Amino acid sequence: MWKLKRNSLAFQIWKYLMLFSVIILSFLWLFQVVLLDRYYEWSKIQESKKIASLLKNENLSQEEVEKISYEQDVCIELVSSQYALYQVGNCYIPTTNVKARFLSNEEKEKITIFKNSRFKNKVLIYGKKLGIDTYMFLSTSLEPLNKTANILAHQLFYVTIGVFLFSFLIAYFISKHISNPIVKISKISKKIANGAFHTSFETEEDLDELNELVSSLNEMKEELAKTEELRRDLMANVSHDLKTPLTLIKAYAEMVRDLHYKNKEKREQSLNTIIEEVDRLTILVNDILALSKEEANVETLTVEEFDLVAMMNTILTRYDILKQQEGYCFTFQHPKQALIQADKKKLEQVIYNLINNAINYTGKDKKIMIHVLENSNQYRVEIKDTGKGIKEEELAHIWDKYYKNKKNHQRNYYGTGLGLAIVKNILEHHHFRYGVESKKNKGSTFYFEIPITKRKNT
Repeated sequence: MWKLKRNSLAFQIWKYLMLFSVIILSFLWLFQVVLLDRYYEWSKIQESKKIASLLKNENLSQEEVEKISYEQDVCIELVSSQYALYQVGNCYIPTTNVKARFLSNEEKEKITIFKNSRFKNKVLIYGKKLGIDTYMFLSTSLEPLNKTANILAHQLFYVTIGVFLFSFLIAYFISKHISNPIVKISKISKKIANGAFHTSFETEEDLDELNELVSSLNEMKEELAKTEELRRDLMANVSHDLKTPLTLIKAYAEMVRDLHYKNKEKREQSLNTIIEEVDRLTILVNDILALSKEEANVETLTVEEFDLVAMMNTILTRYDILKQQEGYCFTFQHPKQALIQADKKKLEQVIYNLINNAINYTGKDKKIMIHVLENSNQYRVEIKDTGKGIKEEELAHIWDKYYKNKKNHQRNYYGTGLGLAIVKNILEHHHFRYGVESKKNKGSTFYFEIPITKRKNT
């Protein structure tokens, strides 16, 4: 049994449909019974004015006047101040006193309704001055409507009962028809809230609004599923990144304590390993904190003007150790100067992360190419590697946290796997356009574009 709960959508629809029926029926009772006499009098007055206007404005024959009198059941009298000119229609209604007062007051137009004592009915008299000494009077009986009103009231009573029953059923089924799909969507939403992301929103109703809602909810469900998957991957990967250095720190600390505390050389090696792993932990924690702040938009941008080329040259000097010890080759092409306005510290972080990413994925030649290209309205920063490239279907997802480690987690030589997510958030807060271009076995090019706000001196 389908029940209407007081605060449910179905009950609200049913309530308003029933209220609508009550309002319509109230208007019927008001105009068909309560105000019937007034409306009847108003209608007769308007009818009399229309006849008077017709008789005045058109040159009608006596036959046409008699026809109007017969069809409208109205007495038409044309008089002067002293005697009657002509009289047409059923003029048994006593109007002598009314006409006398109208003539004596020399009024131009007057409507009088009085009770006829002879026939116990109301009489409407409409008087109008046509010329200097010519007057027209229209008189008609206002038939008593008590019996008619009683008949209408009796009829409306049964109509009201029928309409209420019909409205109740129609409102019930309409509210059920509209609310059922929403109830189903609500049940599916609860399943998805409990983690059943394989469930999809569906509707059998051919309603544009419901179809759009279902489509939007399915898109939201897909995004929630991705977010949940990324959350699990993030927890797994962060746990792995934390567990590995902690295990090493503990193992080497125990070796120093139990085995190498007397051997200076081995003790120093173990302590250096501990320091390196602590550094890795520090980098990981700092990246997680940085990403959290960027995503929450906690930190505001400190925009200042600086030379992008000078900043990048400074950053590249810090990679000299990689050139010397591991044979990495960095090439940097740039204009003489590139003045920009941005948050310098955050942009440094962007460049560091992109260079580190290139180091991790470049080919065996260990080449990293960095370009600052200038055109009429912007600087384009490109950082290229010579690695295997990125599959086309993965390009849209590489900015997600730990996306590259979805199948096999592997620790980087540099960074934590959160670098590109941090780059994305910083560049979006700056409203800088960014992206990646990649070709299979030819490497990838990460880029971002900075609007030129001030031209360099020439």
